[in-house]
Amino acid sequence: MTVATTADLEARDTRRLERYQRVTYRSFQCAAVGFVAPSLVGVGMAYTDGHIGVPLAVLVLAGLALLSWYYARLVRTGLADGASRRDIVLSGTLAAALSVMILTGPLFNVIPVFWVSAVVLSPLSRRQMAAMCVAVAAFCSVLTTVAAHRLAPDGPVPWYGLVPLMFGIYVLGCFVTVFINRYQRRMWEMHRETHAARDALARLAVTEERLRFSRDLHDLLGHSLSLIAVKSELAMRMASTDPARAGAEMADVRRTAREALREVRSAVSGYRAAELDAELAGARAVLEAAGIRCDIGDPPDPLPPEVRSVLAWVIREGATNVIKHSEARRCAVALTAYEGSVVLEMRNDGVQGDGDGNGSGLTGLAERVAVLGGEISSGRHGRDGFLLRAAVPLPAPAEDTAPAEPVAGRTA
Repeated sequence: MTVATTADLEARDTRRLERYQRVTYRSFQCAAVGFVAPSLVGVGMAYTDGHIGVPLAVLVLAGLALLSWYYARLVRTGLADGASRRDIVLSGTLAAALSVMILTGPLFNVIPVFWVSAVVLSPLSRRQMAAMCVAVAAFCSVLTTVAAHRLAPDGPVPWYGLVPLMFGIYVLGCFVTVFINRYQRRMWEMHRETHAARDALARLAVTEERLRFSRDLHDLLGHSLSLIAVKSELAMRMASTDPARAGAEMADVRRTAREALREVRSAVSGYRAAELDAELAGARAVLEAAGIRCDIGDPPDPLPPEVRSVLAWVIREGATNVIKHSEARRCAVALTAYEGSVVLEMRNDGVQGDGDGNGSGLTGLAERVAVLGGEISSGRHGRDGFLLRAAVPLPAPAEDTAPAEPVAGRTA
């Protein structure tokens, strides 16, 4: 039977975290394109209008390329442990120098916001972020006011009215950018914390199970092994002086060893046995931990132990296959008694590939179910669903030997 090991679950969680990291990085790359593209258009317009020459245009393009490289570096280090002060200062100086191009056209207004969007991904206090937004807004509002009077000297708004207006617009834009990127950073941290918590819980569960098993073995074997050691030592001392007593002691050693072996086998078989209620609870826990909504109905009572054990194995294999071989978001388990049989149906969505369900694990389940005279089937159900169905006959109830009294008006 295919069983998901701890390493498999850890690898699956790691792949999910890496997938989210790639999506996050790509979203910031798309944002970088949205910031850089207007600046490139601004360079072209400034050159066409004669505000800058070829040397200055080449220098600005080189600066935009370097600022884009700094942006990627600030995003990567900011999401990790935080960007260094040196990178923040150098990139801020470069952004301030490029912001002077606001004097040639309004499309360069995105450059300071571009720099702020990368810096706020590093761990900063609210006071530091507010001070940075206010400083950027003050610097850019002055440049914008000068550019407005330079490009449109007869504008309707005087400089003392334009400065506070532009200052407010820049502050609002910076704070919106800070809010969005800080929210995305918080989601990033939540994914990392969830991944670390899952790993810690898995290790804790393994540790607790080892401790429980060691306590059980100590309780089972501690007394027996101590008795075997004492009687063996006594038999060795009496082997030459009282052979009959030594033989009796060794007989007790053999009996104690066999009893201890029987207890160990019983304990191990108890650990290896599958119980229906425990498997239902375990399936719900592992599926919901994997982000799959799980609806499980109550099993009909009473069920014979052998039937409960077989159904428990079906639940275990079905839950394992849902996690390993599908992208399910919902799983439903139903147990119903029908015409002398108990029917287990396990449905999930998000099936991958052809979904024929002919794995070795299901083959082993079919053999287990066939021992009790039942049958198992699996396959696609609907557009993207999968259905695992097991029908196990129930043993016939003991017939009452007392003659039944006739009931008037009843027909067969």
